[in-house]
Amino acid sequence: MKFYILAFLLLFTVFSFSLLPDSHPDPKTENAGTAKIVFRSTDGGQTWQGIGKGLPENLREDGIQRNSFFTNDKGLFLRVGNELYHSTPNATAPFWTKEILPDEHSSITPGKPGIFAYNYWGVNLKTTNGTSIWSPIFDSSSEPRIRSVFETAGGTIFIGTDRGFFKTANDGKTWEHVYAGGWAGNFAESNGVLVSTSMRRIIRSTDNGENWALVDSEGGVTWDVKQIKGGFAAITSSSKSNTRRLRTSYDGGKTWQPTDAGLQDKVFIDSIWRTWNDRPRVKAFMTSIIQVGENFFCTHPHGIFRSSDKGKTWKLLLPSVQKKVFNLFVSGNVIYAIPSKGGC
Repeated sequence: MKFYILAFLLLFTVFSFSLLPDSHPDPKTENAGTAKIVFRSTDGGQTWQGIGKGLPENLREDGIQRNSFFTNDKGLFLRVGNELYHSTPNATAPFWTKEILPDEHSSITPGKPGIFAYNYWGVNLKTTNGTSIWSPIFDSSSEPRIRSVFETAGGTIFIGTDRGFFKTANDGKTWEHVYAGGWAGNFAESNGVLVSTSMRRIIRSTDNGENWALVDSEGGVTWDVKQIKGGFAAITSSSKSNTRRLRTSYDGGKTWQPTDAGLQDKVFIDSIWRTWNDRPRVKAFMTSIIQVGENFFCTHPHGIFRSSDKGKTWKLLLPSVQKKVFNLFVSGNVIYAIPSKGGC
């Protein structure tokens, strides 16, 4: 019996040290206030800086909701109430500028002409023409609630609702109901191919969203899809294992392969230790995936991990903050991380 105990202790010690990051400030020791609200890395995740200075002083660490932030080539945009905050990639303290949104309950997402702000019943667009005017482009007062807004490289705008997709190719003047297969979620585009989550499955279009086909996801559930270099990445889960997995596709979304074996091994060892030590079992629970250069970055309750070999091995870069899970975004070579309780 002593032999098994020593073996588990040795195994846990080895993997614990392999999960430790090299050197960066521990977010748990950052200053109080808004310091732990938003983090930024300009060196591929090796070091992280809290950039919360300039956000509302009374903003709680769990006060940033899903669909309340995005990045584009101009940096990070963050909604707090009816205020829109913007931080450029090279911003210094106080880091943020702000303006007023048209609706306190709006979600925000980027578009080629500017910024889309939306709630369950309508979409407003602010163009980047130097004015502060928000114009309505979609009213869903007679339709089920809006879940997402996405613009393709060619300028086609898709609205995801509880009744599928609506599409416009003329900046919202006319709309076409192009998919009615149930509620629609996140979109991604790569080399002219569109993929989306719908009823927690992956669907795919090769004709600019006119027709959609179900992609075989091995009976699992898909939570998110993202564009990566040469294809797509998806966060999926299995009802049997109750874990979230990372899968990638490099054939235009036709087939998907698991890409997180190295990370799953690390989490499995930690799960054995916690179960054996009468603690709650920890499952892999990925919530965010991005690519910067040739590196993948993903998150689950342990923190932010990086892989430089397309998922074969992973390295912990930033530990989690108070058991929260980070959401990841990238602007150029700058990575932003926002901790939240919910994930994607």
